[in-house]
Amino acid sequence: MSAPAHNPLPYRGDIDGLRAVAVLAVVLYHFGLPLDGGFVGVDIFFVISGFLIGGILWREYDATGRISLRNFYIRRLRRLAPAFFAMLLVTTALGWVILLPFEFREYGKAVIASTVYLSNVLFFRQAGYFDTASEDKPLLHTWSLAVEEQFYIFLPLLLIVLARWRWGLIGTLVACWAASLIACVLLTPLSHTAAFYLFPFRAWELLSGVLLAIWGQSRGSNWRGHPAFSSVGIVMVSASIWFTPAGPLFPGLLAVPPVLGTLLLLSSGNGDNPVNRMLTMPVMRFFGLISYSLYLWHWPVYTLASALRGDMSLLESLVWMTVSIGLGWTSWRFVEQPVRHARRLTGRAVFGGMALASLAALVVGFALFTRDGLPERFGTQARVHIAASGDFLQDWSRCRIADSGPLDGLEVCPIGPDGPPRLLVWGDSHVRAMKEGLDVAAHEAEVPAILIWRAGCAPLFGLRKVESAATPAQDTACTRANKQIRQALPALNSLDSVLLIGRWSYYATGEGVGLNAHDRIALFPTDRPASTGTRQPQLLAKAARTTVEELGHLVDHVHVLRQPPEIPWYNSRFAAREAAHVGLPLAAPATTKASVPAEAIVLRGTLSDSPWLPLVDEGRITFLDTWPYFCADGLCSAVQQGQGQYFDNNHLTNSAAIRIRDVLRPVFAPLQPAVSMNGASDG
Repeated sequence: MSAPAHNPLPYRGDIDGLRAVAVLAVVLYHFGLPLDGGFVGVDIFFVISGFLIGGILWREYDATGRISLRNFYIRRLRRLAPAFFAMLLVTTALGWVILLPFEFREYGKAVIASTVYLSNVLFFRQAGYFDTASEDKPLLHTWSLAVEEQFYIFLPLLLIVLARWRWGLIGTLVACWAASLIACVLLTPLSHTAAFYLFPFRAWELLSGVLLAIWGQSRGSNWRGHPAFSSVGIVMVSASIWFTPAGPLFPGLLAVPPVLGTLLLLSSGNGDNPVNRMLTMPVMRFFGLISYSLYLWHWPVYTLASALRGDMSLLESLVWMTVSIGLGWTSWRFVEQPVRHARRLTGRAVFGGMALASLAALVVGFALFTRDGLPERFGTQARVHIAASGDFLQDWSRCRIADSGPLDGLEVCPIGPDGPPRLLVWGDSHVRAMKEGLDVAAHEAEVPAILIWRAGCAPLFGLRKVESAATPAQDTACTRANKQIRQALPALNSLDSVLLIGRWSYYATGEGVGLNAHDRIALFPTDRPASTGTRQPQLLAKAARTTVEELGHLVDHVHVLRQPPEIPWYNSRFAAREAAHVGLPLAAPATTKASVPAEAIVLRGTLSDSPWLPLVDEGRITFLDTWPYFCADGLCSAVQQGQGQYFDNNHLTNSAAIRIRDVLRPVFAPLQPAVSMNGASDG
């Protein structure tokens, strides 16, 4: 049995109440209840963890002048590991039944990363336009556990290294706190995902709790504080939970109020005041006691229920929250508590059990990843859509952010053979969807080319956009990038051709269709602050003409890819789930449709094509028609020759992009090197 900590901290019911506030904020937020900033519950947890762990370690250091890493990690493993591995076991078993192969493969990576305390790094690296949505990642919530585990490595080692230098140790902790806070504030506007997920930019929250614990113990504080501290603290925490906006401004300075509010509540938690009486109510202590297990279980319940049921109503959300609470209590009562208080469980047994469980998790995660999520679990009909749902991953290793020249600061992706680019492919996310077909065609034609793309950003001059699916910063970045491309093109002397690719129907109508009908985009002239009253189709046509005319003075050929037909009610993941979940209890009814009559999409198709057809008649552009590859006999389909061709209702899969690459022949033919009679290139 491990030795107890020196002078263990007395139980404080207010801390369990504060844990309840944190976990309920997170759970309610994740299940869709109207708490704009419920995610700050994680920040509250960070401060509490820093306060408790820092207090325990500082008491031991203060009493003995040293830290026992062995005893510390045995206590942490007893507290955290059993419930975590129980959750992992059940989630993996349910994932076998519910998750699609692509999702299960990614889940395998998350199993590995969470087992070695690096899931925060994994999810940071996965953030991207075509990345799996957060609700498709059952272990996404383990990012915060990874941050805490990294803290459990950082803090004890720092205490050991600087153990002989007491004031230097405190000064170092303060310096680390200040550096982390400053870095978080400065980085958030530049990369809020890095500031959100990575330990160095979250360490200040945990260190805030540590420094409070050190300050209080050094003064012999009874933690009664002043009633005003509790009142101000609960107001700050509550306001943060209700009003903190999710998005690119968080964490940064927006994380300061919940952290400061938590510190105020901890500093006065033993005082007799209305706030502390509320926090120590039996119901609050109950949720505080099960908070760790509830946090562990609620997210897999939400993600797997969402995969099975689709969008949830309020009533369904309440039902699944109740399930989460039941699982959280069961885990706390029958897993957490027995292991935590087992007197006969030696430290060696704890480490051995942890090693075996970790090894088993790593083996399972590795198998899921290397075997591509085990697609053989499902039948033939489901596999068509399953294959499409995973057929969008691409190799972008040749891409780079230009650090000099006219394209400085823009991401440029070469395709085809090396050499000065003859062709520029410029567009939105449809460029990414076509990337594999473009790359194969460029290699076959032996023509060097470059791609420049930005999601939701029309490749046209003189426009700015406001999009519901983008942040204001992303909207502004689109305008700036297009302006820079406009200025850079005259200096790109090697270019002979430009190919424009975009979701033209989206820009013409200002809205999505079918499953993404809620998406909105408004276009405005860049040289005017507000709408001119011009209808969006006319505005798009004017920008198209201006762009083509300018390009015509700079390159020999301008090409435009006709947008592939939209299949309004198709999404490969949704269709795959519907086919895979046939016969499962509680499975949602089918809503997707893999085909659409051409006449049903003729209006959007006409609006999509109308900016370009006059330019074709004038001989200014070559219009590359994709529709014959997907439509026949009056029907357009997302499945061709038994293969899924669409990722969602408007983006093609890699295999589709390669299959239709012949449509690109007019682009590459004028650029191909001439071949002499003996087969050698004449240059």
